[in-house]
Amino acid sequence: ALRDQIGLAAMSPLDILITGESGTGKELVARAIHFNSARKNRPFVTVDCAAIPENLLETELFGHEKGAFTGAREHGKIGLFELAHEGTLFLDEIGELPPMSQAKLLRVLEEKRVERVGNLLPVKVDFRLIAATNRKIDFLKDNTKFRQDLYYRLSTMSIMIPSLRDR
Repeated sequence: ALRDQIGLAAMSPLDILITGESGTGKELVARAIHFNSARKNRPFVTVDCAAIPENLLETELFGHEKGAFTGAREHGKIGLFELAHEGTLFLDEIGELPPMSQAKLLRVLEEKRVERVGNLLPVKVDFRLIAATNRKIDFLKDNTKFRQDLYYRLSTMSIMIPSLRDR
C-alpha cells in the first residue's frame, strides 16, 4: 500500500521519484516521506520546475554572487540547493526541467556541491532529492526529452500514486 511505500522511502537515504496524475497528492507524499525521515527537523524546500522561467531557473537553484549579472541582488542570493542543506529538496514537475538544467542537476547529485552563478568556488551541499512528475514514465524514458542518466539516478526508488478514480 502507499502508506507502506512512504514508510520504506522515509527510512531510505535514496533519491525518490514520485509519479502520478495531477491532483493525486505527490507533494503530500513527499512531505510525508520527509517528515518521517531522519531529516525531519531540517528544511523541506519545494520547487515547481514548471513555474520558474528557464532564464531564472539557474539562479533560483544555484544562487548568485553580488554583481553576477545585470539585475543581480546587491548582496547576492543563496540558491535553493543550499537552502535545502541537510534537509529535503522537492522538485515538482521534474519532467518540465529544461535539458541544460537536467545536466546541471545531475552534476549536483553526483558531486554534492554547487557553484553559485558568478562564483567558481564550490559549496558543499547535503540534501535528499524527491522529484515528482505527472508525466508518463515513457516520457521520462525517452532520451530525446529527458536525460536517461538523470532518470535512472532518480528512479532508484519510485512511488506511483494511483489516480483518484482508481482509489
